[in-house]
Amino acid sequence: MNKTTESFLQQKSAKDWAAVGVPRPHESAALHVLGEATYTDDIPEMQGTLHAALGLSQKAHAHIKGMDLAAVKQSRGVVAVYTAKDIPGTNDCGPIIHDDPILADGLVEYVGQPIFLVIADTHDNARRATRMAKVEYEELQAILTPQEAKKAQSFVLPPMHLRRGDFRKAFEGAPHRVKGELYVGGQEQFYLEGQISYAVPKEDRGMHVYCSTQHPSEMQHVVAHALNLHSHHVVVECRRMGGGFGGKESQSALWAAAASIAAAKLNRPVKLRADRDDDMMVTGKRHDFHYEYEVGYDDDGRILAAKVEMVSRAGYSADLSGPVATRAVCHFDNTYYLSDVDILALCGKTNTQSNTAFRGFGGPQGAIAIEYIMDEIARTLGKDALDVRKTNFYGRNDEEGRNVTQYGQKVVDNVIHELVAELEADSDYRQRRDAVRAFNETSPVLKKGIALTPLKFGIAFNLTHLNQAGALVHVYVDGSVLVNHGGTEMGQGVNTKVAQVVAHELGLDLSHVRVSATDTSKVANTSATAASTGADLNGKAAQDAARQIRERLTAFAAQAWKADPASIRFADNQIVIDGNPQPFEEVVRKAYNARVQLWSDGFYATPGLHWDAASMTGNPFFYFAYGAAVSEVVVDTLTGEWKLLRADALYDAGNSLNPAIDIGQVEGGFIQGMGWLTTEELWWNQAGKLMTHAPSTYKIPGISDCPRDFRVKLFKNRNASDSIHRSKAVGEPPLLLPFSVFFAIRDAVASVGDYKVNPPLNAPATSEAILNAVDAVRAAGK
Repeated sequence: MNKTTESFLQQKSAKDWAAVGVPRPHESAALHVLGEATYTDDIPEMQGTLHAALGLSQKAHAHIKGMDLAAVKQSRGVVAVYTAKDIPGTNDCGPIIHDDPILADGLVEYVGQPIFLVIADTHDNARRATRMAKVEYEELQAILTPQEAKKAQSFVLPPMHLRRGDFRKAFEGAPHRVKGELYVGGQEQFYLEGQISYAVPKEDRGMHVYCSTQHPSEMQHVVAHALNLHSHHVVVECRRMGGGFGGKESQSALWAAAASIAAAKLNRPVKLRADRDDDMMVTGKRHDFHYEYEVGYDDDGRILAAKVEMVSRAGYSADLSGPVATRAVCHFDNTYYLSDVDILALCGKTNTQSNTAFRGFGGPQGAIAIEYIMDEIARTLGKDALDVRKTNFYGRNDEEGRNVTQYGQKVVDNVIHELVAELEADSDYRQRRDAVRAFNETSPVLKKGIALTPLKFGIAFNLTHLNQAGALVHVYVDGSVLVNHGGTEMGQGVNTKVAQVVAHELGLDLSHVRVSATDTSKVANTSATAASTGADLNGKAAQDAARQIRERLTAFAAQAWKADPASIRFADNQIVIDGNPQPFEEVVRKAYNARVQLWSDGFYATPGLHWDAASMTGNPFFYFAYGAAVSEVVVDTLTGEWKLLRADALYDAGNSLNPAIDIGQVEGGFIQGMGWLTTEELWWNQAGKLMTHAPSTYKIPGISDCPRDFRVKLFKNRNASDSIHRSKAVGEPPLLLPFSVFFAIRDAVASVGDYKVNPPLNAPATSEAILNAVDAVRAAGK
């Protein structure tokens, strides 16, 4: 062995060349900054491209008695106008239940529902033409809120009911009881890139659809059905999205189908791009929830019995309301053991947009109810809410009896005790809480509040069969690698992580690996990039494909160099054979000449999952992600304005694939969740029209809303489950961290009544809501 080889072996450990577990920039970061990243609207338009726009209903619930589209057809630049009768195939874009028409046919069920499609020479001409329609309506009674839906027994799905133990007996025997209600509003996804599809006809009835979507395979199915074609006629491609947050999981289907219908009928490319106002008027949002609860507890604040009835605003059709409600039921416990429970979830049918997936997918709506209850119990007992939360934590993994969820899954990876203890110490929570109390004693107008809240979030799709993924890995003769997988990139970094996994598997640096656009003609039958499973599923599938290529190269190298296969190692862009490093591309070239297959497909199916929807029991999650956050706020009790002064977050990402991306996701999820709970208020007028349908009327957090002191760390942990490199998902769970902001605001408001009154504060905690809560606390103290 020469000195060069010996030095290589001494210096190049696995840690030196590892492509995973280290911070890496987002694979498109430079393109984003330079404005060179290609989104759907940036694709150069083909000759003859037309533009479409949707004509929308102006009534919340009505029969269409007549529709005069003559003026629309005569408008400048208009080429064609289509209604439901012009759809060649199935008039439906519902993801589960087929109750969601592409274009309304005789009945409209919300203000903003598409009723006709205009195709013109320009986007502006198409959009202006839609305003020329004359539609005659016969109005019907409209239901607008979840409370109204419950009163009218108007639901899109049957009730979901989960019971464990004997709630009534435990409740009646509890030393203390509390009953109450809570309302938590919805949230607009507000992706930077709106809904858009560009449909291009191909030979032999083919259709190529460029679509900003989280679920290309679902778009393929919807388009094929709408055009009365087979799936093999339709290709859906998505290079990247300018944000999705769940809003492009099922609801991109309307746009893909409408563009494709027009393109097929005219045999010309058609682009359908939503303006922000139209996008917000047409598409569904996060489900808002109304809760009624009854809880029994002991002197220490330990919950002995819990009952909750959750009614969501589903909107006019089912969409994904069923799975959202299921996840809410499964996350009502959050980090707490609940022995005797009665949980009822109802999906209210309302004459509003059909609500859909949104980051967290019902998990935040389920967990915030129990956190509100914990806050209520603590204040009633005169205890620190953190102590009450700790009292109710799931037992440690070796503590039998307090480590089984209400749906029957055993919690075997619990780190919440250690994680919260670390955050409590690092954030100086106890000292700061005392300082907040001292400040409030001498400050009559400005009041501070502080709260520490935990999270436990289950990772996997509720529907077991969706937990699968495929990938293709191609190694070219020059040693470069191209990867295609079923996940979609919406800025969250899934392509970066998958590239890292492949690079790591082949011993290459990241510059050797490129990930191509998601394409239904390459990897078929994919699941949506959702449920925080993008890196877990597609990373495992890509790893499987790369492993097969590595094994083939190992076998070839062992034969060609007459070496022991066990001695062959892939590292630092080289293949070390019996201690002699060979350039990766050189071995690849020789393998090609020897007719070794240099590409492979990979597949992964998450093991150990099962779910009984009838009894609402099973093992729906592969593992749990944990986290906690401390937030400190100051509230002006005269105006209701508030400011987040400092936030400390600790998140369990397992063995993080990319700490830089994961920390960014935690920060982004925190601010987005804070917006949901504080500023982002959706408001419909009495006629059922969404009035907050533009940036001028809908307040997402801005840079000035971010805390000046924002401390985010990843908890050192290793996933107990065999996830990709023992990492954990980081897409959705961090959205629960800003519960701490909401309860810090509630803590500040409670100080007005010397912490003896539970403020009736709903979410979002807007300035108006805060003022109302302050007035209520003052009135109760008189």
